[in-house]
Amino acid sequence: MSETDRDAALATARILLEISAINVRPEKPFILTSGWASPVYIDCRRIIYFPRARARICELAVEKIGRHVGYESIDVVAGGETAGIPFAAWIADRMLLPMAYVRKQPKGFGRNSLIEGDVPENKRTLLVEDLTTDGQSKVRFATALRAAGAIVNHAFVVFFYGVFPGSLEMLSRMGVQLHHLCTWWDVLEACREKPVFDPSLLQEVRRFLEDPVAWSRAHGGKGEEESEPKEK
Repeated sequence: MSETDRDAALATARILLEISAINVRPEKPFILTSGWASPVYIDCRRIIYFPRARARICELAVEKIGRHVGYESIDVVAGGETAGIPFAAWIADRMLLPMAYVRKQPKGFGRNSLIEGDVPENKRTLLVEDLTTDGQSKVRFATALRAAGAIVNHAFVVFFYGVFPGSLEMLSRMGVQLHHLCTWWDVLEACREKPVFDPSLLQEVRRFLEDPVAWSRAHGGKGEEESEPKEK
């Protein structure tokens, strides 16, 4: 990671802590949509409430996209329903690009039942969501965009859990590179600078980060035997 990317990661982590988007609850684990049990939960939707925080995060996002993808290498920004939609709109606005969004389920009518805005046929499309745990929703959204004719080689999220097995490999296998601003490791580093949580809570978070599969299995979530995506 470059020094610039590291600075952006820590700046994002500090903002997330400041707006109380970080939740730590090892005694009553969160069961994520992906099925993993976690002692920590990130609520990126809180960002939309804070104008200065969201402006800075979107600024950092566009700068990172520019460094790693390019400013003239994207034709369309597409948000994933629903949490990705506001971030896609803000990023598209800053990059002066068209914006679309991808539904989770077909609406059942129209020119393309999964894509709203316009269908980005033959357009280099950046998929945007708020966060990712194990990458499965990004695979679904990227697949839907490609089925509609879009060129999808890059995805961006504000927050990447960065610990669950197979998260990057799934996207890599389909030729999609995932870009993110920060991870839980960055949050832990920001907490060392300015203590926000009790040290005992952070120690449990570290145990989870060091072996998330075992932690999940021991706390009611899915385990290693379920970590590989099922082929359809």
